[in-house]
Amino acid sequence: MRFLDEEPAVDLTYSDVFLVPSRSGVTSRLDVDLSPGDGTGATIPIVSANMNSVTGPRLAATLARRGGIGVLPQDLPMDELTAAIAWVKAQPVRWDTPLVLPPHATVADAARLMPALPGHAVVVADTAAGRVASDTIHGIIPATRLGTALPDARLGDLVHASPLSLEAEDIPDARHAFDLLAEVDVETVCILDHGALVGTLSQRSALRGTLYRPAVDAEGRLVVAAALGINGDVAAKARALAAAGVDVLVVDTAHGHQEGMIRALTAVSSLNLGLPVVAGNIVTADGVHDLVSAGATILKVGVGPGAMCTTRMMTAVGRPQFSAVLETAAAARAAGAHVWADGGVRYPRDVALALAAGAASVMIGSWFAGTIEAPGDVLTDPDGRVYKESWGMASTKAVQGRFGALEAYERARKELFAEGISSSRIYLDPLRPGVEDLIDMITSGVRSSFTYAGANTVPEFHERAVVGLQSAAGYEEGKALPVSW
Repeated sequence: MRFLDEEPAVDLTYSDVFLVPSRSGVTSRLDVDLSPGDGTGATIPIVSANMNSVTGPRLAATLARRGGIGVLPQDLPMDELTAAIAWVKAQPVRWDTPLVLPPHATVADAARLMPALPGHAVVVADTAAGRVASDTIHGIIPATRLGTALPDARLGDLVHASPLSLEAEDIPDARHAFDLLAEVDVETVCILDHGALVGTLSQRSALRGTLYRPAVDAEGRLVVAAALGINGDVAAKARALAAAGVDVLVVDTAHGHQEGMIRALTAVSSLNLGLPVVAGNIVTADGVHDLVSAGATILKVGVGPGAMCTTRMMTAVGRPQFSAVLETAAAARAAGAHVWADGGVRYPRDVALALAAGAASVMIGSWFAGTIEAPGDVLTDPDGRVYKESWGMASTKAVQGRFGALEAYERARKELFAEGISSSRIYLDPLRPGVEDLIDMITSGVRSSFTYAGANTVPEFHERAVVGLQSAAGYEEGKALPVSW
């Protein structure tokens, strides 16, 4: 990457800069390879943040199916973490994970998991035996039907026709699946394997299957990462996560450039688990040097840019994110390591700028919190708008959850120093309610950025990107005008 003019004298964030178009020989966005090449198995440069309100097993599996990586948060008890890893590993790679509810469940039960939005569905089946056999499936209810039924209506009473099912062995590839669904003109079908339900498939998900390569491990299962803190027996936690099948370890604390992190990294790296080890958060080249020396292979970069974070206003500590990524990525590259840009992205342009600055992948938090797949129930405000709750990982709410087992005095001491927003409503975008919808938007924008720069790969994009500085007015000029003047 180079600046259009001279190097800036001040640190910059994403809104301070723009990408300059260059001569390009890239003829199609689909010719672009977005693989980050950081050793994680990802095929798109998107990572979901290890926040309790962002990444659960459902979101992690969906993201990996489209090539990204979800990081399960460290606040989960170890038995829940290992169960979540096992669940992700058991999910289908080619098909969507089915949302299955029994016939006696109500519309209100379904609505807590799935809002009444197009493109989604609920499978109604007898689930007592665990394995869902084809003869126990009552039908499929489009999510839009939930919005026209009474809350106490039973799902079994809303099914009026046998569901269309396809055998997995009869679908050689995603393009064939799309053509099949288009031919019979149905939105969603059940996928069966030897008489058992293994997934669902819609025309949209079949189309996505032709565009994305899933992130899978050596056994062909979806990849998943998990975070652990720097306190306690870090080596034992890392060993347990590796035994559970995790693909990436994320050693995480708010101030990553500290002795506690170096001790934790040394303990983890000495295990020789053969897994990528992410560490952070940091914002300087010195931090890169010390953490890579202690065993990190990927650095998590960003202090204070998150939407739920108040660190900069509380402490004045942090660094504008574009400059933080630019400096740390250069240092990481020299050390044979990589960078994940963590926080501060609000538009696809910000993801592109982070990659231009040298990041291998970009972490997304609150943006993903407002999706169907994020943890927590779908809630509805008095105006009928659906939302999910989100909170910062250093907030009072997060601290209470993390240290709930402590005696009251010690817990109160920790709450006294909490930072971040404890509760915020993240409204679901009716046009992009699912994490896959956001992935489509982000990757579409980033692919276009690559074509403007004349780059086919992430390393080429970093090499060829030309970045200019802009005023606040210049940034505003780039925004679309409102529909009504």
